[in-house]
Amino acid sequence: MSQPNPDATIGFIGLGAMGAPMAERLCAAGHALAVYNRSPAKAEPLVTRGARRAATPGDACAPGGMVLSIVADDAALEAVTLGPDGLAARLGRGGLHVSMSTIAPATARRMAEAHAAHGSLYLAAPVFGRPDAAAAGKLRIVCSGPDAAKARFLPLVPAIGVDHHDFGAEVGAANVVKLAGNFMIATAIEALGETLTFVGKNGIDRSAVAKFFGDTLFACPVYRGYGAQIAEERWSPAGFRLMLGLKDVKLALAAAEESGVPLAIGSLLRDRFLASIARGDGELDWSAMALGAARDAGLA
Repeated sequence: MSQPNPDATIGFIGLGAMGAPMAERLCAAGHALAVYNRSPAKAEPLVTRGARRAATPGDACAPGGMVLSIVADDAALEAVTLGPDGLAARLGRGGLHVSMSTIAPATARRMAEAHAAHGSLYLAAPVFGRPDAAAAGKLRIVCSGPDAAKARFLPLVPAIGVDHHDFGAEVGAANVVKLAGNFMIATAIEALGETLTFVGKNGIDRSAVAKFFGDTLFACPVYRGYGAQIAEERWSPAGFRLMLGLKDVKLALAAAEESGVPLAIGSLLRDRFLASIARGDGELDWSAMALGAARDAGLA
């Protein structure tokens, strides 16, 4: 007699701007899902497509099965994993939790230890890409953790991403890489904000300059996409909220401090984000941090 497949239904926790399109793509690829979101209404489009609505994070999991989570921050991850009706106890022996959130490396290590106590595995697999990339299945996934966890997760990658990159067995490594990437993007946003303020105040078309650099010296998605967005002042709808940018920069600064690494630009970025939030810009796209340079130049 064949054994039941514990991954026949995959749990999916977190249906925000990133999680919802990722879950939609898994459904479209033929995977059965049990979905949970703190605001139940966000699960409705997926339930319409055949997913099962879970009442709690634990209810989204099958014992020994696999669950993916992508939530806003460390506190939310700990709540859905270790809180009342959390997923860790429900997964139990043989289970796998794939955490795709942007969190502190230290939190990832705590989660791995908590799952090990229940006999299950934890894989860090944060993603690079905005909601439009998630909807198109063009996310880039970085992962770290046990090889057995990676092998089990790998069949899902084609539905949600263009590739995956393995950063070893130490479970916090992928989160260090994710924070490093977001730190570099925030640095690029600051550089673009200052540059386009500089050319704009000298009477030069900001969009033309952004296109020139995005097509030549800085021909990459970050400079091309954010350059156009800043030049055109497109701050809404937010692909990634400014207040979450502050969260990630603070996580990067904390992780760097633990490693004995100064991040001098990180302190500037933190202050830019804090000033933007104090002015009421926290719900705008994080590229709105570039307004700080304009304000400093008397252009706002």
